[in-house]
Amino acid sequence: MVAVEDVSAAPLIELRDIVKRYARGDLVVEVLRGVSLMIQEGEFVAIMGASGSGKTTLMNIIGCMDRPSGGRYRLMGRDVAELDGDALAALRRNTFGFIFQRYNLLGNASALENVEVPALYAGLPAGPRRERAGALLARLGLGERLDNLPGRLSGGQQQRVSIARALMNGGRVILADEPTGALDSESGKEVMALLRELHRDGHTIVLITHDMNVAGQADRLVRISDGRIVEDTTRGERAARRTEGGASPLDRHGESAQTVLMLDIMASVRTALRALKASPVRTFLTLLGVMIGVGSVVAMLAFGNGARQQVLDQIQAMGANLLVVKPGAPGVRGAGGATTLVPADAEAIARLPNVGYVVPQAANPVTVRYGNVTYTTTLYATTPDFVAANNWPVARGTFISQTNLQGFAPVAVLGQTTAKALFGAADPVGRYVLINNTPLRVIGLLTGKGADQLGNDRDDGVFVPITTGQARVTGQSYLKFVTVEVTDTQQMDATQAAINTLLRKRHRTLDFQVKSMTALLQQQAQTQQTLTLLLGAVALISLLVGGIGVMNIMLVSVTERTREIGVRMAVGARAFHILLQFVTEALVVCTVGGLIGVAGGLLVAAVAALSGAAVLVTLPPLLLAFASALVTGLVFGYLPAKRAAGLDPVVALSTE
Repeated sequence: MVAVEDVSAAPLIELRDIVKRYARGDLVVEVLRGVSLMIQEGEFVAIMGASGSGKTTLMNIIGCMDRPSGGRYRLMGRDVAELDGDALAALRRNTFGFIFQRYNLLGNASALENVEVPALYAGLPAGPRRERAGALLARLGLGERLDNLPGRLSGGQQQRVSIARALMNGGRVILADEPTGALDSESGKEVMALLRELHRDGHTIVLITHDMNVAGQADRLVRISDGRIVEDTTRGERAARRTEGGASPLDRHGESAQTVLMLDIMASVRTALRALKASPVRTFLTLLGVMIGVGSVVAMLAFGNGARQQVLDQIQAMGANLLVVKPGAPGVRGAGGATTLVPADAEAIARLPNVGYVVPQAANPVTVRYGNVTYTTTLYATTPDFVAANNWPVARGTFISQTNLQGFAPVAVLGQTTAKALFGAADPVGRYVLINNTPLRVIGLLTGKGADQLGNDRDDGVFVPITTGQARVTGQSYLKFVTVEVTDTQQMDATQAAINTLLRKRHRTLDFQVKSMTALLQQQAQTQQTLTLLLGAVALISLLVGGIGVMNIMLVSVTERTREIGVRMAVGARAFHILLQFVTEALVVCTVGGLIGVAGGLLVAAVAALSGAAVLVTLPPLLLAFASALVTGLVFGYLPAKRAAGLDPVVALSTE
């Protein structure tokens, strides 16, 4: 073996006794067997050998794509074995430029975008990056093909794009692996002419080939066989050429870490959008799971909050200064139907201090007839203070008066639903109806109240004086409940205790319940809050299912794009770049799906509101739903991204 030495300078590349072994099950295959090689700056070296001789493995080790199993590799005086993954990526990015036999271009990126990739990972801003990439392509005769995808370029043109990509970050050392192997003879000659031109410009060229005609154009020929160098000869005297300083023209010195990270994120977003656009059907199906999940969260919480607010509004409309007395012992199921509360109890309560109006109320199902129309509804026997206690004004006519109450007057006030059922659009005031065969004159019509929190129609009813109802219509003397107004709310607890004491003395047992509207308000609010959280949890499960779909699709994407990952690593992408790219893709999917889902949830809520459902849309649930989508993307996208970032560059590049 004839070695070339130049005592005037240390070698750019120095390999000493390099060994490379691969384990295949129980069998260990030794591909390189003690290879020693020195390459000076500015050389044009051809490494020649048959298939399986180890030449490509040697190139991968030289280009920091692979690590040797033994021996020592020094690059620019540095021991490569001491460098971590990020430092090796920096060398691939800023020192080496790779030219592959199969071009290894990104199929969904234009020629210009393919050339930009190394500078993208170097953190060069978009403007200078595009300018340099365009200039390189123009220099190589592709100035009119900047926007063409690889599929629209010939083999020779694709190889020129890969050469431009190798030069993007300076390409101090050009590693060309069978660059003419997939080309016709004419295109092959053009590529070799370009390599000789790059050599004249000062680039160090390492050419891998099995073709003697190609190898003969190099200044130095290294022949390898069975993992050993068997020949190392030169063609004439090597011209002394040096590149200036040895640093990449795209080193990021002076830029802040925050600036570099923002450039990486922006580039990852663009790459993610392009990758998602390449598979629209799969992207849509992935988005669909996220959209349904987020939309469910928005809609469910809107319905839950709407129902909760409706309950609060109804209770607050009745007044926070009210006490409600119900028959039946506390905690006894069905106590509301007990017959222990009578009008005399209401009269006794009215005589207590700090008590304003007292409204006793009885309720019974009745049949109402007008002409040929028969209608079943509920008869509410009450007092004149009913409208004040329930904040329920009269739409037409008048409500029950004290005179009606004292005189057992045969009068009635109708709810809107009952009036429409009996009279249609006609005015019912002044007409007579039969209630359980008792004729009553309609003296008023209440305003509409709508449904209560249980969905019951509060407008479906007939209201009569309690004396009339009990004496003339039902013949029953017990009450459903009594509403008590407290004059001074500061004495609410004392008044409630006084009522308890009074009724216990009258009944001689605890067969009643006294509750404040404030307590009912808190109880109902807590119940509705629990239901809202339950609805939200159900919706989040839908989002979880969508997240699992995102993870599955991302895992498939990593498998399908393994070779692309290898290409990106070869041109200088760090593990962080690959991790960031795939996490960003998952986040982009979930961001787009989240935005569409929020819009869809709002649309569902709007339609439901127009149909009369109780809906309340507030900002926190929207932010919660969208944040949940982002967290879903981050959590379920991390595992596939971690898997992608952990791929070995050589293995990834060799994947079909």
